[in-house]
Amino acid sequence: MENVLKYYEFSVFFLDASGVFSGNEISYTELNKTHFLIFEKINHSYKLYVSKYHQKKDIGVRDPEILEVLVENYNKSIPAHRIAIKQYFD
Repeated sequence: MENVLKYYEFSVFFLDASGVFSGNEISYTELNKTHFLIFEKINHSYKLYVSKYHQKKDIGVRDPEILEVLVENYNKSIPAHRIAIKQYFD
């Protein structure tokens, strides 16, 4: 998982203060100024989302304008999970 986070330049994990992610740790990478991929760490598993926020500093602080689950229980060894991220960078 560490390699995926580094390769796609995800932020360090930090605690969600918005309540959107139930106070779990989250990490994000920027697709453009308003769209982001977010990993939510839930115990030892990860949930991947695509989201839209007014601005980057709102992540983990305010509710997103759009939030869609892409992958439950992300596993980098599953091709469909890798494609779920890669499709946003091609």
